[in-house]
Amino acid sequence: MTVLVTGGAGFIGSNFVLDWLAQSDETVVNLDALTYAGNRRNLAALDGDARHVFVHGDVVDRALLDRLLAEHRPRAIVHFAAESHVDRSIHGPGAFMKTNVEGTFTLLEAARAHWSALEADAKSAFRFHHVSTDEVYGSLAADAPAFTETHPYEPNSPYSASKAASDHLVRAWHHTYGLPVLTSNCSNNYGPFHFPEKLIPLMIVNALAGKPLPIYGDGQQVRDWLYVGDHCSAIRAVLARGRVGETYNIGGWNEQTNKQIVHQVCALLDELRPSAEGPYARLITHVTDRPGHDRRYAIDARKIERELGWRPAETFASGIRKTVQWYLEHGDWVADVLSGGYRDWVATNYNAR
Repeated sequence: MTVLVTGGAGFIGSNFVLDWLAQSDETVVNLDALTYAGNRRNLAALDGDARHVFVHGDVVDRALLDRLLAEHRPRAIVHFAAESHVDRSIHGPGAFMKTNVEGTFTLLEAARAHWSALEADAKSAFRFHHVSTDEVYGSLAADAPAFTETHPYEPNSPYSASKAASDHLVRAWHHTYGLPVLTSNCSNNYGPFHFPEKLIPLMIVNALAGKPLPIYGDGQQVRDWLYVGDHCSAIRAVLARGRVGETYNIGGWNEQTNKQIVHQVCALLDELRPSAEGPYARLITHVTDRPGHDRRYAIDARKIERELGWRPAETFASGIRKTVQWYLEHGDWVADVLSGGYRDWVATNYNAR
């Protein structure tokens, strides 16, 4: 038995592959293009493990997809591969359209051809799990109910628009062709192997280097925060027991403002690695907000709890402590990703603010 995972060297994907192989002997074929956020070092623990087959390639490569599906005959595809950073989508939307829209279309077509040729039992058991985001639902008012699976799509950034498009493609391939799909829309993830362009790892890395901690605007943007290990367990639950054609929202039941998150990261660093210069919160700097910045996201995760019995195991207090400790213990990984390309990106996005 084999599962094909796309984007399995990225943040969530690599956590999922490691989690899957820690609990199963089922082979994972891991397809990743190794763009700036894909990192083979995330998977170093699997070196020499015959259950992990890594393939360097792109989801827009139909010939490669056809070959992998024919050779490995996976019982499921778990589709993580995506460009995912809103700020990068503002500066360069083209890459998001190519990977998130064209890539998902190409993968769906390859999966449809593979699935159509399967024998009856294998065809019935096959699943295509599309991993998406709560950002497709747009922005909530402070007193509005949290996003449910039936909330209208109102994407406000090139990133969220590209993910909304991919969600719609997945839905259409199920309703038109019968492809047995599952979709999950998650809230903001955090945890090990998170590329330091995103809020939490950026704050940890900058604080340890004594650099400014940039918070967009007034810092009152609200997000729901989900520990990546909990996200992995939720995906396993959806893949195993989810109803074909259904969408499941996955959240951490933890709404907090960006400013609150940064202060908690600073407090943990003050405790675990105090600075001789004083509390890390001294480095907090408010910068010009980004265009089209959504004010609030909130996930109503009652459906996945009701139908599949899933709830997050981590509180934010336990998850953020694990996360900060991981970064403190893996300075070599951090140093490796802080390349010239990363520094160029930080300069592009933040220097003018």
